[in-house]
Amino acid sequence: MSIEDLYSSIGSDYEEVFGRLPSKQLIEKFIVRFIDDKSFELLNEAIEAGNRKDAFLHAHTLKGVAANLGFKRLLKSVSVVTELLRDESAKTADVDQRLLEQVRTDYYETVKAIKSYIK
Repeated sequence: MSIEDLYSSIGSDYEEVFGRLPSKQLIEKFIVRFIDDKSFELLNEAIEAGNRKDAFLHAHTLKGVAANLGFKRLLKSVSVVTELLRDESAKTADVDQRLLEQVRTDYYETVKAIKSYIK
């Protein structure tokens, strides 16, 4: 699998990312690091604990990483959750489980594609 194929398989555009990070080696370095990033895990833990503030911070971090690496599907789904949690009067229970499930699906598909690329 080429890096272009990786991006295509997750609904993203490698050339767009290459315009921002103009080195294949740099992009590879960051996509490999994405697998070890704890934002997704911490987001889920904060949601389960009912901690809106931490959930927002972790969702926002995941959103930023997804944006920088050009993971469009993940960016779209986590952006919705981030914006719901941005409101300080919101509660984690206000986040529809279908929205969280979409983030999970997009995250796991992205990680799966990255792992296939690394092999």
